[in-house]
Amino acid sequence: MTLRIDPAVTDAFPDTRIAVVTATGLRGHEPWPATAAAVQELEQRLADGVWRPADETDPRIEAWHTVYRSFGTNPRRVRPSVDALGRRMAKKGTLPRVNPAVDSYNTVSVRHALPAGAFDLDQVAGHIDIRHAEGAEEFTPLGEPDTVENPKAGEIIYTDAVGVLTRHWNHRDAHRTRVTEDSTRVAFVLETVHATRDGHLLEAAADELRDLLAPHADLTAVHHLSAAHPHADLAGGFTERP
Repeated sequence: MTLRIDPAVTDAFPDTRIAVVTATGLRGHEPWPATAAAVQELEQRLADGVWRPADETDPRIEAWHTVYRSFGTNPRRVRPSVDALGRRMAKKGTLPRVNPAVDSYNTVSVRHALPAGAFDLDQVAGHIDIRHAEGAEEFTPLGEPDTVENPKAGEIIYTDAVGVLTRHWNHRDAHRTRVTEDSTRVAFVLETVHATRDGHLLEAAADELRDLLAPHADLTAVHHLSAAHPHADLAGGFTERP
């Protein structure tokens, strides 16, 4: 299984870089104390007034708004995931608790103001491609198993051999490949379209996420996709847990 970014996407956004953190043998039913502590620490910093999630005035969020507009999506109606997550946290003072794996990438995402998502690889059919939609593909949104949508032609999507895994590049993941406590093989993605400026943040975020996952997985790996390296072998490059 490979994750591939289409040349047309990197032609349109040449400074794109995507970190893919893969974990196998994931144990989602055991306690994840480091993740729980990371979530609580971030919420406490917000409560103390020493930190706030990035909003649309931040260059990292603003860049994604520009990307969304380029393929015809209004980013104030359909927000990039990190923008929506940060707004929710700023309003409520807390991050949503879903399960340890999802809580891990949500924390890393909002801390570094980088979009993040994940796919249960046992539910993925064939390869994963990041490409422009043709318009006939089908997408069932997370939490809405009876809903079927068609992305607009030209919209950037993640897709496999069966259907769309993520719409509007990183707005919302699919129900079929959602990560649950039972997921044991997962690919987590972190993204920037401004690697020249934010590549160091992407690397730090990927390392931080891997550190949260590693105590609860048998094997982990980090891959990076870009125009120069458009493919990642999701079955290779794993490191055993110490």
